[in-house]
Amino acid sequence: MDLFLYAFAALFSIINPLGTVPIFVGLTQDEETAERKKTALLTAINVLVILVISYFLGKYLLQFFGISLNSLRIAGGLIIVSSGFALLTGRFAKHKGMKNKRVQKDLSQRERFSLTPLAIPMLAGPGSISLLITFQQEYGWSVDSIYILTAVILVCLTTFFILRSSYLIAKKLGASGINAISRIIGFIVIAIGIEYISGSVLDLMKGF
Repeated sequence: MDLFLYAFAALFSIINPLGTVPIFVGLTQDEETAERKKTALLTAINVLVILVISYFLGKYLLQFFGISLNSLRIAGGLIIVSSGFALLTGRFAKHKGMKNKRVQKDLSQRERFSLTPLAIPMLAGPGSISLLITFQQEYGWSVDSIYILTAVILVCLTTFFILRSSYLIAKKLGASGINAISRIIGFIVIAIGIEYISGSVLDLMKGF
């Protein structure tokens, strides 16, 4: 249960679906309610597929490129810390590539945005992917993997309900409220990233 809670909290904080609410509202403002719900569902499904594939196939990618677990944890920790700082400084959209001109053009066309940019890179980004690869390397195919995958499914369900209720959330919290929550989550994300880096550095020092 502790692993489940940790995996859920870590994934939810890194994915940060609340930070995607303003972008989701902007993308779907011309859609009917039924279409918005469909977009929210497709986005959550895409995120689930990406995360599950990362969990099961990430191990083989590491083996192919000859990357050790500690190296992955340090690299992933740096990415997670970077995401946390982006949340704290209010530059989350820019950090996720939302300010890129090509991405902006894709947003204006609003074609297939349930996969990109909503699922990738806004929700299932490098931080969440590297975290799941690390989990798989640590716990393998043991019973613990069931708790991790259950946490992944619950995070995706939560993401769906948040996106589905995005207009209500945006109305109640407003831009300032969402920004405040994102900054609190950013602090948690930074702590998770630093924990990964420090733990890996200690393991490497023990090896020496």
